[in-house]
Amino acid sequence: MQEFVDRYLTMLQVESGYAANTIESYRRDLRKLANFFRTHDISDPKHLSKPLWFQFLSSLKAEGLSTSSIARCLASVRGFYKSFAGGNDETTFEGMLKGTPKQWSQLPKLLSEVEVTRLLNLPIMNKREDPRDAAMVELLYATGLRVSELIKLELAHLNLDVGFLHATGKRDKQRVVPIGDKARELVNHYIRSIRPVFVKKRLSPALFLTRLGRPFTRQGFWKILKARATRAGITKPVSPHMLRHSFATHLLDHGADLRSVQMMLGHASIATTQIYTHVEQARLKKVHDQFFPRKQRSRK
Repeated sequence: MQEFVDRYLTMLQVESGYAANTIESYRRDLRKLANFFRTHDISDPKHLSKPLWFQFLSSLKAEGLSTSSIARCLASVRGFYKSFAGGNDETTFEGMLKGTPKQWSQLPKLLSEVEVTRLLNLPIMNKREDPRDAAMVELLYATGLRVSELIKLELAHLNLDVGFLHATGKRDKQRVVPIGDKARELVNHYIRSIRPVFVKKRLSPALFLTRLGRPFTRQGFWKILKARATRAGITKPVSPHMLRHSFATHLLDHGADLRSVQMMLGHASIATTQIYTHVEQARLKKVHDQFFPRKQRSRK
């Protein structure tokens, strides 16, 4: 790998007349790529793949680099591959090296495990809607469903005896998602004791119904979630998608493998799921910076 980098930098200096400072900037940027390849036991730059490219992007963000620094580094890498590949391979690499720091300019907003526990452990209030609301929130976190998938669930999509549901995601793609024991308990209680009161004489396949026996809207569930977050003493703005992000991050935090989380979330590409590994890396770095005793102290 180093031979290819040295050859490229020499070309920039001799043939293109780049200044010494510019060459050194390119060298630092490409050293990051070389170090990344070394950790993955890759010696030939041609072995770069799309998943590796996205892992490299995540590694840059995990280093704490600013968006502008990452953009400059990616420009250096793209220039290297444009020169290195040449011929027919150039088009292949140009298509592969798409992806910018904009994808990671803002990490997914999460609830901590403590906050999720407070949200899910709210005492059931003495009104019919509360067991339904508790079941909806518990199921959303237990499965990582999108809110649109939650409100479209039908009774026929559940298998509470075995403990899974069928979800229909984007572009009507279906997947099977396990249901946790607590979610099964709350949903089962809602179906047996609460839903018949709401459905009345209507015939509705929808799992979760309003007091009028109608299927939920996204906005209706959002209001329920915000009200329950307030009851739980959570001051940050809470959205349904935060529970999906929290579901994925907490699974990885406790040792789940990336491919399984991808399947449960319904991501078409594992590169989309990899953002959650970056979230965990960022959290660990923050803990390390805060508690590691030999961190560098600024001089006065």
